[in-house]
Amino acid sequence: MIIFLYGQDTYRSRQRLTEIIERFKKSHKTSLNLKYFNAKKIDFQEFRDEIQATSIFKEKKLIVLNNPFLNSGLEKEILYFLEKKKDLEDTILFYEEGQADEKRPLFKFLKKRAKSQEFKLLEGQKLKDWIRNEFEKYQIKIDSRVPEALIEFIGNDLWQFSNDIKKLATYKIKKKERVTLEDIELLVKSKIETDIFRTIDAISSQNKKRALNLLHRHLEKGDSPLYLFSMIKFQISNLLIVKDLTERQIPFPYILSKFNLHPFVAKKSHHLSQRFNLEELKKIYWKIFKLELKIKTGKIDPTLALDILVTEI
Repeated sequence: MIIFLYGQDTYRSRQRLTEIIERFKKSHKTSLNLKYFNAKKIDFQEFRDEIQATSIFKEKKLIVLNNPFLNSGLEKEILYFLEKKKDLEDTILFYEEGQADEKRPLFKFLKKRAKSQEFKLLEGQKLKDWIRNEFEKYQIKIDSRVPEALIEFIGNDLWQFSNDIKKLATYKIKKKERVTLEDIELLVKSKIETDIFRTIDAISSQNKKRALNLLHRHLEKGDSPLYLFSMIKFQISNLLIVKDLTERQIPFPYILSKFNLHPFVAKKSHHLSQRFNLEELKKIYWKIFKLELKIKTGKIDPTLALDILVTEI
């Protein structure tokens, strides 16, 4: 049997991998028949020999190969071998840590022959439900707006969600209280990238006070004003790209793949780009360029440049 796990949501794919391995361990007398391989560190002969070797305990084996698409030479040899070998007594599990290239011959073979499972990034209601279920595992109640607030702070990174939900649950278990928005602001560290989106959102809504507060919150924590400035420049650049291609009626999936944008970043950029016309975005980018030049030539303080940028947009 062949199993194929892949997808951008590495948190859930890793969970599934662990479940399969643990189930195998419970149903077998020895762990000697559980083999791990990393595609970067092995050659094909080693992998093939393990498949063809007979277990001394006469038990089925579970052979796990991590990131098979990182080694093109190994990938080709594995594909050739599996195409010829029709019957497999053991289980081979291919685990790709991330999104696999669907055009690769091995990918097409695995989708056809293997029990495959893709783990897409959770979004919208599915992500909110996942957050609620995670809190339920700790038997912690939450306010209705908590999932949405956490998504605003974190995006859709389940690794960070898992850590922060555990932190919030631990904080509330002793007090026997529900998790509130105030708890999130107190304990969850917002990603700068997410806050930059919120800053641009505030600017587009003419809420400059909120935009300045968001930026100064990071400055008070010790974040570099130069880094914050560069993040705003980067996100405005994304808005320009997405806005320009959208107006030319380029399909969104193409934009996503062509410019290698994270789905969360791409969708946020697409949403925010609707708040501006193309000329406005060009003027903002030109203003950023001129302020950046002044910063680099020592004509203006970076923190002051941030304030000017927000107030003059």
